[in-house]
Amino acid sequence: MVTDSIAKTIDLVMLVDDNDTDNFISKRIIEITKFAKRVEVKGSGKGALDYLKENQNKPEELPNIIFLDINMPIVDGFVFLYEFEKFSELVRNKCKVIILSSSDNKRDIDKIVNNNHVIKFITKPLTEAALDEIKLNNI
Repeated sequence: MVTDSIAKTIDLVMLVDDNDTDNFISKRIIEITKFAKRVEVKGSGKGALDYLKENQNKPEELPNIIFLDINMPIVDGFVFLYEFEKFSELVRNKCKVIILSSSDNKRDIDKIVNNNHVIKFITKPLTEAALDEIKLNNI
């Protein structure tokens, strides 16, 4: 486990996934490892975009990291990233997007990791090792 002195504190993480079980598991691992002070869970890409719009002028309410699933109904990961591009520089710079997906579609993965705002791709489930790596790399 990484000590807190190595990595900066992460105040807020947002989980964006339509699967309640995946959200529950991810939230628990974040809480157990004390990876972040708070976790905001959104069950859809639209819910996440609405949250960012509502808080775009409140930097303290913006997540440091957004764990984003690719495959969701209506507003999937691709649509989310397209809309995310339209936010102010403040939002785009503060919110680092990490794809957290079970997708093994190479075309989807290549397309999404080449997005300027995506800093990492993690295969579900979220693990303590993956969180440690994120902190070690000061993402």
